[in-house]
Amino acid sequence: MNERIIELVDIAPKEFWGAQDAHLETIKKYYPKLKIVARGTTLKAYGEPEILDEFENRFRRLMHHFTRYNSIDDNVILRVLETSHQHDAEHMHDRDKILVHGIGGKLIKAMTPNQQKLVDYVHKNDMVFAVGPAGTGKTYTGVALAVKALKEKQVKRIILTRPAVEAGENLGFLPGDMKEKLDPYMQPLYDALRDMLPPQTLEDYILKGIIQIAPLAFMRGRTLDNAFVILDEAQNTTHSQMKMFLTRMGKNAKFIITGDPGQVDLPRRTISGLKEALLVLKDVEGIGIIYLDDKDIVRHRLVKKIIDAYKSIENND
Repeated sequence: MNERIIELVDIAPKEFWGAQDAHLETIKKYYPKLKIVARGTTLKAYGEPEILDEFENRFRRLMHHFTRYNSIDDNVILRVLETSHQHDAEHMHDRDKILVHGIGGKLIKAMTPNQQKLVDYVHKNDMVFAVGPAGTGKTYTGVALAVKALKEKQVKRIILTRPAVEAGENLGFLPGDMKEKLDPYMQPLYDALRDMLPPQTLEDYILKGIIQIAPLAFMRGRTLDNAFVILDEAQNTTHSQMKMFLTRMGKNAKFIITGDPGQVDLPRRTISGLKEALLVLKDVEGIGIIYLDDKDIVRHRLVKKIIDAYKSIENND
C-alpha cells in the first residue's frame, strides 16, 4: 500500500482538525478508499497512487484555504474537495482588494482612497511613511499588509515596534517581568493581529519569533532581513532613534513608518524624528510618503468631530 505524508505548516492542528477531529472525519468520509491518520501536525494517507495524488492536491488547497481565511467548516471542506482550480480562478478578481480574511470571516481591506494609496505605495516601495491623525487606519492597514505578506511567504517574519515614550526610565515601578511591563505599550499592535489571526496561530507565531513585538530600543544593533517591519507612533522617536531604526533595513525587507505629527509626547525642545525624516527623505527614490487626513477616519463617527473641535482650538491659539 502506498503512503503519502503531509505536514501542516504554520497551522494550529486543533483549529484545523476541528473539535473532536470533526473536520478530519469529514475528509475521511469523502475519501472512503483511503486510510487517513492524523497525529498533531502530520497527516498520513494510504491507498492507490492515483487517489493519493488527487487527495494530496485537494488537501493542500484546503490548507491554503485555511491559511487565507483562518477557518474551515464542513461546507468549506466539501466545496474545496469538490471544486476545480478553474472555478477558483474565476473568483480571484473578487478577492483582489481584500488584504486579509480576518477572524469570524471579517474582510480586511482598504476602506478609503488614501488607505488604498498606502497599499499601492507599499507594493511599489520598500519603505513607506504613513502620516495622519488617529483613527485613519495607518497601523491597522500596515499590519494587514504585513500579515498578507507573511501568509503569501513574501517575508519570513513580522516585526512590530513603537517607542515606549511614556515608560521612559519608570518601568521599574510596574509589576511583572519586562514583557509584562512593556505589553501595555504594544497593545494596539496585538489588537490588530488578533483581528487577523486565530488565537493559537498568533500564539505559535510569537513563540517561534515569526511575529515579534518589541519596543524600539530593542531594535538597536539588529539587521532586519526577510521581514515586514512596522514602526508605530513614530512621532515619538528622536533623531537618533529614527536614524537607528531606518538603518536596520536588511535584504528583502519592507518598512512602514506610521505616526501623527500632531500627537508628539516627547519632552519640549526635542525634535520629532518623524517630522525630521519626512523633510530629509522626501526626495529619496524608493521611499513613499502618504498623508492621510480626517476623511480617512474609520473609527466611530464622533472621532472626526472630536479631532475637528480640537483643531479649531489649536488654530486659535
